[in-house]
Amino acid sequence: MELFDIRTMKTYPYEERDKNVFYKTKEFKARIIELPAGGEMPTCEMASYVMFYFLEGEAEVKVNLEKTTIKQGQCLITEPATLSMKTENGVKIMGIQIVKR
Repeated sequence: MELFDIRTMKTYPYEERDKNVFYKTKEFKARIIELPAGGEMPTCEMASYVMFYFLEGEAEVKVNLEKTTIKQGQCLITEPATLSMKTENGVKIMGIQIVKR
């Protein structure tokens, strides 16, 4: 068992996102994603299932061709898809990827 306090974890800019991974196995990866005001996560093809839990802020998330706004306390779960995100005021998210078999 491992316990993580994600509220106090140091985060790195999106360009250094691999440093934000705090748990990783062959099938599963968890990281903190923090985007500043006006920040965005560029379009990426995700081969895994993805879960985003919004810890702070809100962002517009695009999954394939569908857009939605997600706010603090909400959670998005998607099958493998094309994803992108942008935020006006900044956002902090816990992202989890689970390998599709």
